[in-house]
Amino acid sequence: MGRDVATNEAALPPELLVTMYARMAMARYFDTIMGRHAKENRIDGWWHPGEGQEAAAIGATAALHAHDYVFYQGRGTAWAIGKGMAPAAIFGDLLGRVNGSTGGKGGGVPHWCDPEIGVMGEGATLGSVYPLAAGAALAAQLRGTGQTAVANFGDGTAARGTFHETMVQAATWKLPLIYFCENNGLIVSMRLSDVSPTENIADYAAGYGIPGVIVDGQDAVAVHFAMSEAVARARDGEGPTLIEAKVVRRRGHWEGDPQQYRKETDPDALNYRDPLDVLGARLDADTAQALRESAEQAVQRAYEDARAAPAAHASIIWKDVYA
Repeated sequence: MGRDVATNEAALPPELLVTMYARMAMARYFDTIMGRHAKENRIDGWWHPGEGQEAAAIGATAALHAHDYVFYQGRGTAWAIGKGMAPAAIFGDLLGRVNGSTGGKGGGVPHWCDPEIGVMGEGATLGSVYPLAAGAALAAQLRGTGQTAVANFGDGTAARGTFHETMVQAATWKLPLIYFCENNGLIVSMRLSDVSPTENIADYAAGYGIPGVIVDGQDAVAVHFAMSEAVARARDGEGPTLIEAKVVRRRGHWEGDPQQYRKETDPDALNYRDPLDVLGARLDADTAQALRESAEQAVQRAYEDARAAPAAHASIIWKDVYA
């Protein structure tokens, strides 16, 4: 069985709480603006809201160094913001503008990338993060750089062969790799329990002789401690860790999803607590309010900058290719 993680909040510096809260607020307002944009304008690609899952990404990235690798999946906005990526560059990628991190090549969701801060993008299919992240972890091990690699995924892709195939090798070679599952209990419109005999994704770890940790994904502080422990193991050469953050997907799988499948998976039925409220309770109320207002203004400016930027020319497809 996956084990729960213990926390020691006294060990967290106050400035880290402030940073995490500010980044969570940015991710939340990013969702708000993109939801509105998707309703009012054309968007080349679906928008997958991450509302309710921000604490998992922000708490996890707060435990990483700038040079550590992150391979995100699906709802990757908070992961990029948590690693310090500029919101304007993410908006630019979503809208196919030249100010995007891909120069306008990646219009849609989610195609942003900033290798200088370890945001490595994602593969073309869900579940492709496993070999990509494992390859990055192997490269870091061979070079002796002390870097870790994070494979972020949802509960549904734990059924992919690549999940198990890379885990057995990563465990054998003790790669500095962290598997980070955001388990919201839903595979698009199906409940995980309808298609999987395994309730906890972290339980898979036992078969490969690595730690499996279950953490409250609505609490950024709890996630931070779980991730910090996994990162320390990885840097010490002890190999991979599988972390499962129990999260609640507040909205649909995509913007406009009617969610007719929701019954017992309704957020209120799943004891949903707003991650911003959970972390905000650890801050002074005035500080939390000021951080929210600042985040809203910053994200709004970034959105307007992206809207004003030129769309990419079709010739962009020939840039940054090998041949």
